[in-house]
Amino acid sequence: MSRLIFVLLQVLLTLLVLGTATWGVGLLVFRLPGATGIAAASGFGLAGLAGALGLWTGAPRLPLAFAVLFLGLLGWWSSLKPSHDRAWIPELARLPQMAVADSRLTVSNLRHFTWRTESDYDQRWETRSYDLARIRGADLFLSYWSGEAIAHLLISFTFEDSDPLTISIEIRREQGEEWSALAGFFRNYEMAYVAADERDLIGLRTQARGEDTRLFRLNASPAQARDLLLAYAGDINRLAQEPRWYNTLTTNCTTVVYELVRQVAPGWRFSLPLDPRVLLSGYLPGYLQDIGAVRRDLRLDELVRLGRIGERARSLPPDSPDFPRVIREGVPTARN
Repeated sequence: MSRLIFVLLQVLLTLLVLGTATWGVGLLVFRLPGATGIAAASGFGLAGLAGALGLWTGAPRLPLAFAVLFLGLLGWWSSLKPSHDRAWIPELARLPQMAVADSRLTVSNLRHFTWRTESDYDQRWETRSYDLARIRGADLFLSYWSGEAIAHLLISFTFEDSDPLTISIEIRREQGEEWSALAGFFRNYEMAYVAADERDLIGLRTQARGEDTRLFRLNASPAQARDLLLAYAGDINRLAQEPRWYNTLTTNCTTVVYELVRQVAPGWRFSLPLDPRVLLSGYLPGYLQDIGAVRRDLRLDELVRLGRIGERARSLPPDSPDFPRVIREGVPTARN
């Protein structure tokens, strides 16, 4: 029995060494430039393999040496700090801020770009005010660009007397920087909020990028929508004061929203179970239907079909004032 326990311990330690070696290789590849990163990652990977081998050959100096290397790498990783002071791409150059006074929400640095293509657009930043007493509800958009498993999530708050306010959580890219899901695990990108007009954030995806964008009307009362919008406002202001790393797994467009809803949901007597579909955001509609956040009297495939807004959006000019109305035509309304 003691021999079996010893072997199991060796296996667990081997998996730990190989796992940390894999993480370290990724960190060095994505955080160090070019050949330097490849060389450092190769050396660290070989050290990890040697450490794992040492666990089985009775050479304890090898895993101990790797542990020292890993602790040094972990210290360097911990020293990496996010910043608001970089050469950002124009559409992410400003972060929004929100102020609440006398039941009015004022949004500064609200983005209202007109997108013809991803590289051809008119820049415009505005300050807009919204009457929180006239909020009607909230809608959810999922925009798919590569398969069904992953989609970008956006929340749009609707009002009786003004255009919807749309909020997106994105990576804050620097000029010349490309997006990589793998790089997003290794403190490569800062997180950004974008508060915008629907013609900007949704139009960018449906018209300029041609993504498959789907709209779901949430079963949120005006009070619930207001609670969620205020939760967004608090986190938007915190981010404007203190930069934060984006993480592909833990701090992304879906998990941050999940946490915001979880914060306010107890007051709604609303259950929000953790589910793999929170991470695999493309499958989120099924999760939303299971918890009653969208219509349950329609089959999921029908709800998805009716929620596809791409063709209607692309039938409009980029700056059409009818955009919010037209994209909602035929989309099932909420059942509060």
